[in-house]
Amino acid sequence: MRERMLPIFLLIIATAFFGEMKVNPFESSFRFSLGSAVFFFGLIWFRTVPVIWTGVLTGLFISLFRTSIDLLMKDVSWSDSLLSHLPAACYYVAFSLFVHVLRLRNYMELPIYVALLGASIDFASNIVELFVRHLTGETIAMTHETFFMLILFGILRSFCVVGLYNILMIQQMQTLGEARRQEIERLVMMNASLYEEAFYLRKSMSHMEDITRKSYELYTRLIDGQTIEPSMALYIAEHVHEVKKDSQRILAGLSELINQERRDLYLSISELCGMVVRANKKYAELLKKEIIFQWTCDLDLSTRHVYALLSVLNNLVANAVEAIPSSGWIDLRAELDGEDIVFIVTDSGLGIPEDERDWVFQLGFTTKYDEHGNPSTGIGLTHAKEIVHSFNGKITLTTDENGRTQFQVNIPSKQL
Repeated sequence: MRERMLPIFLLIIATAFFGEMKVNPFESSFRFSLGSAVFFFGLIWFRTVPVIWTGVLTGLFISLFRTSIDLLMKDVSWSDSLLSHLPAACYYVAFSLFVHVLRLRNYMELPIYVALLGASIDFASNIVELFVRHLTGETIAMTHETFFMLILFGILRSFCVVGLYNILMIQQMQTLGEARRQEIERLVMMNASLYEEAFYLRKSMSHMEDITRKSYELYTRLIDGQTIEPSMALYIAEHVHEVKKDSQRILAGLSELINQERRDLYLSISELCGMVVRANKKYAELLKKEIIFQWTCDLDLSTRHVYALLSVLNNLVANAVEAIPSSGWIDLRAELDGEDIVFIVTDSGLGIPEDERDWVFQLGFTTKYDEHGNPSTGIGLTHAKEIVHSFNGKITLTTDENGRTQFQVNIPSKQL
């Protein structure tokens, strides 16, 4: 909630401040200012803010803000000043209503269309403000010059805002592209390191095969009561020691790679949830299941604990995919609940019987079997539980209001 209110607060303050950079073309309180341009930019840049509520709060604050300035700078009554600035609130409310109704945010990939639509919204909102001013007793002549000025300023402000938005987006995409390039280079280097570890692993496998053969040969000679050369036991011990050294070398290399990943990889919670959904869409297609995936994440938070969260969420969503017979839906939500980040996975599958719910997190317990009747390992949820507990969190199995199976993960945000 606090993360959502901050952009609204900044947008309101910026709109009020830039609203004082103005011209009054009709010798009245009506003005053309940069405030409306800032407000328009804020609505399309901060995609998570509620449009209508932002317009209402901005309009009310600006009316009070301008009234306060009048009381400090001019000798006017409070009621007269508020009455002269209240129509400006109608402009911002109307602007936000038009943006919401026309769903302007959905067309940001079409900049010319958005700019023209924004100019039309600006013009219509100014008409609403002038109409309200007419109702309050202000007389502003609606001539051809008036309409021309409204259209001209609407086009100028709208195209400037959309142009600035696209410039910033291009810079952001360039920055993202450079980051992706560096990520690819890092992955190439990591693959080279993995190739080296694979070489040592193949070497260890060869040693283990040799040790196995020599050990079996030693066993058969002992069974037959033959005389054993001490060198054979020494040979086995030397090769075991060699395997041990290779294993330590592989472990050190893999640990270095894992620690490097933990230092470098930094993802938003939203992007992480998207990765889980995309991966399990492919998994559902592999199993030839028609599953609709829904996910909601309004969190503007990022974490370095990417692999831990991926392991937990991917386990839960993959279990949901397997629980759905042939078709259904899966819903993944991420939200803030006080100081906790909460992940909720709900599916339309067959569910888990009441008498088995206390056992699902126990090591080795499973309800999944393949086509030959072989059970799965039953360690997935156990690992997920251990990972969540390592963050001082908790994972619970519940049901939603319709009785569908629901896994909920609560992790303190400071831990991530």
